[in-house]
Amino acid sequence: MMPGAAALARPASSSSATSARMSLTGRLFISVMLIIIFEGAVRKWVAESSTLPLILLRDVLASYMVVRAITRGHFRRLPQLATIMGAWSACVLGWGLLQLTLGESTFAVLLIGLRFWLLYFWFGLAAAVGMSERDYIVSLRVLLATLVLMAPLAVLQHQSPPGAFINQSLDADEGSVFVVIAGVVRTTGTFSFTSGFTIFLATCAPFALGAFEARKRKFSHRFIALAFLGALAACALVSGARASIIYTGGMFAIFLLGNLVFAPMRRKGLALIAAVVAVLAVVALVYLFQGAVEATQQRFQVAAESEDLVERISSIFLGERGVLDRFTWLGAGIGIGSNLAQYVQFSGRTVFLYSESEAGRTLIEGGLVGALFVLVKLAVVVGGIGIALKRSLQTKAVFPILVWIAISLALITWPVIGQLTANGMFGVLLALGFLSLRYPTLRLFG
Repeated sequence: MMPGAAALARPASSSSATSARMSLTGRLFISVMLIIIFEGAVRKWVAESSTLPLILLRDVLASYMVVRAITRGHFRRLPQLATIMGAWSACVLGWGLLQLTLGESTFAVLLIGLRFWLLYFWFGLAAAVGMSERDYIVSLRVLLATLVLMAPLAVLQHQSPPGAFINQSLDADEGSVFVVIAGVVRTTGTFSFTSGFTIFLATCAPFALGAFEARKRKFSHRFIALAFLGALAACALVSGARASIIYTGGMFAIFLLGNLVFAPMRRKGLALIAAVVAVLAVVALVYLFQGAVEATQQRFQVAAESEDLVERISSIFLGERGVLDRFTWLGAGIGIGSNLAQYVQFSGRTVFLYSESEAGRTLIEGGLVGALFVLVKLAVVVGGIGIALKRSLQTKAVFPILVWIAISLALITWPVIGQLTANGMFGVLLALGFLSLRYPTLRLFG
């Protein structure tokens, strides 16, 4: 079981989630989250030169959160996890210095590597130990509000031509805009690249579905929950991303099944009614966005003809062919495969040289420590899912499992140590995941 499970499993306070004021930690967390979500919009629609200042701003806020958690003693709430993170940080730092000494890295790349391999993991843990239930609930409301606001933007992008201002890419070149089929863009929302939008939807999915399961005190709360679900489905349908559609559909299926399984016998009828309403809402959206569905179907067909699905999936989870051929015991340098390192090394041009998959990038960058990192991730997945299952059984709700399935897939498939948005959003998701274990009964509506 994951270290710190006992602390995470303690019953949360029964006080109302809306009765207390937000802490500074909660406000810092929301600030970092909003910068991650909207920094792409600033870069592509206002000033591309804002890239490094925005990254620096959120990194400073995230670092301050970690330092504040240390100085205020917040990590004493999860001492075992904090100790393990400290030991892991020392291991990564020592290995990075060894790579630097043996000429496999540079000081700038090492700093970037420490940022990608450590900072937002510490950020997630600092948020989890420093935030109250009030902070947690307000953070979820802000996240889901951005999802609702993102939906009309994504629909407008889908309906606009690739050359429209709203579909502008960072280099302002229409030819660089990703399309599903000719004339139909892959939507990016407020993000600078399609993967950022996909990651945002993956982060929102368990909480939008959890809102549908959460207790609602007023009739209007049911419409709000339906709006969250509708926004998630609409964004996924017009995204043009196979990963978003498969992931959202899979999470929706797990939610429907889990809601029926975990609901107490006296509430199974209500759970069944809620499932029927959710399915009807999604079917209505599929009909409404039939054009987007047809375009995505064509994309699936083209992809099936041009690539091996089994090989594609195995490369995501295990790394591409040739990764082991490039693997060395020392590694190529922690941080060398990240887009920030490429941006710095090549004067603002992002060049991917090492590996597209997270597993491959981890092994190539870290060598033996990279292999250890892969094992650590697997341990987090097993431990997190185990505790989440226990919490779901205790609360008769599928919500904790949904969150930790999302975290598990993120750890394995997202470019967490390679891409700025994925790295930051994983820190956000990790924090919310730990908080979902502390407060498994989602009091989203008070």
